[in-house]
Amino acid sequence: MAVAKPVVSASFAYETQEEKLDIKSGGERLNIGIPKETAFQENRIGLTPEAVNVLVNNGHEVIIETKAGEGSHYSDKDFSEAGAKIAYDKTEVYKAPILIKSAPFTLEDCAHLQMDQTVISPLHFSLLKKEVIEAMMQKRITALSFENLKDDSGNFPIVRCMSEIAGSAAMLIAGQYLGSANQGKGVLLGGISGIPPTKVIIIGAGIVGEFATRTALAMGASVKVFDNNVYKLKRLESNIGQRIWSSVIEPKILAKQLKTCEVAVGALNAESGRSPIVVTEHMVANMRSGSVIIDVSIDRGGCFETSEVTTHEHPVFLKHDVIHYCVPNIASGFARTASQAISNVLMPLLLDAGDEGGIEEMLWHNFNLRHGVYLYKGHLTDIYISQRYDLKYTDLNLLIASRT
Repeated sequence: MAVAKPVVSASFAYETQEEKLDIKSGGERLNIGIPKETAFQENRIGLTPEAVNVLVNNGHEVIIETKAGEGSHYSDKDFSEAGAKIAYDKTEVYKAPILIKSAPFTLEDCAHLQMDQTVISPLHFSLLKKEVIEAMMQKRITALSFENLKDDSGNFPIVRCMSEIAGSAAMLIAGQYLGSANQGKGVLLGGISGIPPTKVIIIGAGIVGEFATRTALAMGASVKVFDNNVYKLKRLESNIGQRIWSSVIEPKILAKQLKTCEVAVGALNAESGRSPIVVTEHMVANMRSGSVIIDVSIDRGGCFETSEVTTHEHPVFLKHDVIHYCVPNIASGFARTASQAISNVLMPLLLDAGDEGGIEEMLWHNFNLRHGVYLYKGHLTDIYISQRYDLKYTDLNLLIASRT
């Protein structure tokens, strides 16, 4: 009996499928809260009245705790006229879905946080506490740090602005403490015609070192820069537009130059951990009486062995007859300029976030912004914090890619 063979059709139908592209969400009205800072010597504020006015005119809501701008010489009236709502109760401010602080969060602040909030603030690795991170993780916070926020050019705009302020301010402060009224040598920083210029040593050729060099040269001082990174020294000369005396940090050469200088600025940057100590107490003891040390690196421990943390109220101390200025967060001493610089970065970022449907939606599209995130919905996404405190680390890109 013959078995029938199956009939195989030779015709196939192929149809082109539509490509599924990622469609951005529509705009979203942001609700932003700015509490008053209680941290010691923190005078800055994250948004200026001008920035608030732009945000409000674009349909967003800003609520500010009363007297939050006093440290930067902005009144409640300035903010209310810009369109902000003034709150007299801190808890009302902390109800906003987005919080902006110019000082790191403390345990006291964490008690006011709501579930699933987004916060933007400094992180300050050197002062960070495990308990704060754990408290924020429990409340499923999404947190972005000032230090790690990147712009489209791959730079860190807030860090750069604060470094520019600190570098320029360092030379103005040095000039002040060289004066007779502050028990200095009575020397004018830069000198005048017929008198040799004052000698300034700058240790570190990063942004702080560059702007300290610019200011010192503009004031007429003789400047010598030390850094172990030759590329940074070349870049500094290129940015300034002139050749300067520079050297790698060789102890004998550095000690010799410190003996005859009027001002020494410590501006070494540490990628992580403490700044290296490159100036020993013996070197400081051999410096001229009445000379001035400005240790900008004190935020990370300082690069002078004799440095000790001071305050804006009592900024200097005398050791080996050398004036030491070791105030952390120098930029806060110039709070209005610093606030304007921070606001210039955050205001456009918030406008873009509103246009894209919120900060979470913006993270989906903006890879530079992801670099600033250290907590995402309670998950720790910063490997350095994870290693430091032995906390679980989760890759941010995986979290965002797996969102539902």
